[in-house]
Amino acid sequence: MEKDLYILGIESSCDETAASIVKNGTEIISNVVASQIESHKRFGGVVPEIASRHHVENVTIVLEEALKQANMEPKDLDAVCITEGPGLVGALLIGINAAKAFAFAHNLPIVGTHHIAGHIYANNLMQPMEFPLLALVVSGGHTELVLMKEHGSFEVIGETRDDAAGEAYDKVARVLDIPYPGGPRIDQMAHESDEAIEFPRVWLEPNSYDFSFSGLKSAVINYQHNAKQRGGDINPYHIAKGFQDSVVEVLSTKTLRAAREFNVKQVIAAGGVSANKGLRTELEKIFNEEGIPFFVPPLKLCTDNAAMIAAAGTEMFKAGKRSGWDLNGRPGMELRSWND
Repeated sequence: MEKDLYILGIESSCDETAASIVKNGTEIISNVVASQIESHKRFGGVVPEIASRHHVENVTIVLEEALKQANMEPKDLDAVCITEGPGLVGALLIGINAAKAFAFAHNLPIVGTHHIAGHIYANNLMQPMEFPLLALVVSGGHTELVLMKEHGSFEVIGETRDDAAGEAYDKVARVLDIPYPGGPRIDQMAHESDEAIEFPRVWLEPNSYDFSFSGLKSAVINYQHNAKQRGGDINPYHIAKGFQDSVVEVLSTKTLRAAREFNVKQVIAAGGVSANKGLRTELEKIFNEEGIPFFVPPLKLCTDNAAMIAAAGTEMFKAGKRSGWDLNGRPGMELRSWND
């Protein structure tokens, strides 16, 4: 019988300071997140310097709380997994140095982990992954379709060419004078509207799985600007619904086409925008009709957290991956297979 693995995960890539202990990559023992939303709200977005300062203040607190909630001591752990990238370099370095200090003090191995791999593996905390699977990753900085044929195998078959979906939501929210974070409010407004402004769908080349939301964002801005110049009535709810309808249709249509082409056994969604009710509902509907199992994490595991880092890091640890004490932050880190 294999020994149970207890992995400490630490996440600090943007504006959440988080620590979690996960058993065998599938069972959350503790999961602590210190959010900075209130601090960044008045600026309309994340300010890197402020985010870094909050990480310095919170990282020791969340580490201690994760151990306390799990009723565990450092000697009970098998490894420390930390987000290596991508993310804000200052934020990454604070988490990395805290992880290295903790690992060194308690004689534990350390594993640098990719942030997007973490989002994907948040699903493994809910149900076992079945391969081949297709992951739709949608967040503030990333929109990707990732084909996985086994654990640690990532083939990016489609990605954003400009604005990520979450970035487009944030920019449209600012145009509509919606406070940060605007994505959840646009989702809510879209569901409260019975009418939608018709905005374009950007499909790119016929066989492309890439995404582009910059043109859609510009279309929304131009509509708002032109309506103001004409002195016409502007209904932000109709704009929100039209914008969201366009995003959801493009994301879901391309995901379905890729799932069919690659004959996957499972489709998963991951990242902060996968918490969007409109997107979740549409993906569940089309894959239920298609007969392909579809899964998306609960809302608390869609946004940045450390349980997802521990889940991904567990599979890396089992595959023999270790990082040295020279581990550094990699803000532009690419998603690559662990077995390459």
